[in-house]
Amino acid sequence: MEVTGFFTAIIIGLVIGALGRLVVPGKQNIPIWLTLLIGVIAAILGTLVAGALGVDDTAGIDWIELAIQVVFAAIGVAVVAGAYGRRRIR
Repeated sequence: MEVTGFFTAIIIGLVIGALGRLVVPGKQNIPIWLTLLIGVIAAILGTLVAGALGVDDTAGIDWIELAIQVVFAAIGVAVVAGAYGRRRIR
């Protein structure tokens, strides 16, 4: 992954986190900053997986890479929301 790809993944990750949260059904009781952080991580992982599959550099918009990133973000939001929701306030 190039340096520009890394920074692009961070910027795109902010949007990906919001998309991942929209894809997951129900209410997620996690802070927005955590959603954005999940999105950044999902964007980086999605870019790496797309590169491994050879679909990271296509003509036009990389729809497959974007779909992989959104799936990672949705999984991340679902897992974190489940774990975060189980915390008990004492």
